[in-house]
Amino acid sequence: MRLPRVATAVALALTIPLLATTTASAAPGAAGGGDPYFPLAGNGGYDVQHYDLGLKYDPATGRLDGTAVISLTATTTLTTLNLDLRGLTAKYVLVGTTPARFSQQGVDPVTGRGGELVVRPAKALAPGKKYRVTVVYTGVPGQPTDIEGAPYGFVSFPDGALVANEPEGASTWYPVNDVPTDKATYDFAIVVPEGKTAIANGELLGTPFTRYGWTTFVWRAKDPMASYLTTASIGDYVASTQTGPRGLPILNFVETGLTPDRLATTQASLALQPEMIAFFEGVYGPYPFTSFGAIVDDDSVGYALETQTRPVYSQVASESTVAHELAHQWVGNSVTPEQWRDIWLNEGFATYSQWLWSESRGQGTVQEQFDAVHAIPADDEFWATPPGDPGAETLFADATYDRGAAALQALRVEIGDADFFALLEAWATTNRNGNVTTADLVALAEQVSGQQLDDFFQVWIYTPEKPTSW
Repeated sequence: MRLPRVATAVALALTIPLLATTTASAAPGAAGGGDPYFPLAGNGGYDVQHYDLGLKYDPATGRLDGTAVISLTATTTLTTLNLDLRGLTAKYVLVGTTPARFSQQGVDPVTGRGGELVVRPAKALAPGKKYRVTVVYTGVPGQPTDIEGAPYGFVSFPDGALVANEPEGASTWYPVNDVPTDKATYDFAIVVPEGKTAIANGELLGTPFTRYGWTTFVWRAKDPMASYLTTASIGDYVASTQTGPRGLPILNFVETGLTPDRLATTQASLALQPEMIAFFEGVYGPYPFTSFGAIVDDDSVGYALETQTRPVYSQVASESTVAHELAHQWVGNSVTPEQWRDIWLNEGFATYSQWLWSESRGQGTVQEQFDAVHAIPADDEFWATPPGDPGAETLFADATYDRGAAALQALRVEIGDADFFALLEAWATTNRNGNVTTADLVALAEQVSGQQLDDFFQVWIYTPEKPTSW
């Protein structure tokens, strides 16, 4: 745990006067990460290796106090460094042990997106050098909504909070380079009122400890993680454990307010997790992380999310949804799109995986699922959304999921079972902890099958109409 170093940084921040920015020949960091769908998300000029987050949250007031220690490497000479931070107020910033000037820019009034913390270090950051940036911040997180109008990011409820960030909501609770390509490891120390439970990604370190009516939970995520997959959910949870293949620890948290029927459904679904992990290992290769589990909240944001190692579920966890979110640990979390336009590489694969699981349970074949999708009339708006470029406002359209999955089944028929399942395993294992594009998938599919597949992918993934021949 790195809190002592944070405490030292805090003391220095209070005693060292602010210094001016120098090095006129250097350049400011970019205020966006370059994603065409969300140009204000992310930043340029550096690469983050690790976030050490100290958080204190009081559900009674909604106040969040945080200290983020960000370990990064500059990739160019920087006179300023931008971090995404939305709706919270930075109190002071250190670069190393030296105070830095900073300013904050609000969200875009039209889109409701953005929010920048602009850090001006006393001395320009040099390319290739490692730095530690400390940000102390506070505020009451707002209730931002995603592109569909659903709550996302740090979503407050009377009894706690549910955190689900996709696509760029991590900045609602900590300063971050909020793009899928800048994966990092994480430590979390979360302080909540005694009696509450705080859950994050990865593994719980030691036993939570209580002092003066506040309990601290310390979590560590050892594997690289995209920021949208982080969580720090808080509430009245009951914990349970399972063991997966090769002793994989599974730690589940189910909130106490679930209705009896939803609790029964959830318990039955979670009981299948070890079997599901073994099943998907047969498809994609070894489970890519060091732990797994679930967070089932009795409040709702209207969806489930594949937060890394521990998906979050709203009010109930059905069997098909658990299978979907588990499959994402391979396809979406370990193997992550470079840009949001390729989200079908997440959702199409996870939906197809869900179909495979259902077939193994005698709940209908994958081909029957394909036939149901392909039976949708050609003039239905479903076919107007190409999975390979759905648009920011229709990022989560049904076609991203179901047409993407149908494309995979069509590919299976095209290249045969042996090559298709070899492709799935190669996709997950060769790209582990990396970022990918649809072009990468096309290249790998052609390599595995020996076939030219550009036309196939053009019809199924990029054409805004129903495929009739391919």
